[in-house]
Amino acid sequence: MRSPFYFITKPLKGRRYDNIKKIGDIDFITSVSQEDHTTTNRFAKVVSVPLGYTGNIKPGYILLVHHNVFKIYYDMRGREKSGRSFFKEDLYFIDFDQFFLYYNNEKWNTHSKYCFVKPSKLKDSYILKPGSEEPLTGTVVYGNNDLKDLNVNEGDEVIFEPESEYPFYINGEKLYRMFTNNITIVL
Repeated sequence: MRSPFYFITKPLKGRRYDNIKKIGDIDFITSVSQEDHTTTNRFAKVVSVPLGYTGNIKPGYILLVHHNVFKIYYDMRGREKSGRSFFKEDLYFIDFDQFFLYYNNEKWNTHSKYCFVKPSKLKDSYILKPGSEEPLTGTVVYGNNDLKDLNVNEGDEVIFEPESEYPFYINGEKLYRMFTNNITIVL
């Protein structure tokens, strides 16, 4: 089965929500709210690619998807509903703008205009700064072709626009998903 326009996927681990953390031998549920977007599963396994698709993504690859793909909603009458990506049973349609990275069983690769930046740890300073990260500063972990054309490479320390941070946890590491034009300065 293939779609003319969408990737058909399944949620990784077979669950819509990634709200169970194992500590020792015990599984802890970290959130019971279906409306909590921070616990929705962000990883999808590709079942099939769109008809006529000639890109690098193949069935079996993993996609890093938007938090609304697997999320459950409640309509105005309080009835539980699946989002627009839901197809049937545990299959979901993924549009080209609903995923940001793909894993080809070897490494993560960016898709389209997206890039990923690891926030910099807080540096010693005479100025008091809130939090544990240096504001608006990070290192490019996963770049894209547009950044390469601008001579911005993976490993470069950069400054990015305020309010452009969209956090994801990939391989246990916090990364911000951004667009190419959110990178403003290479340090």
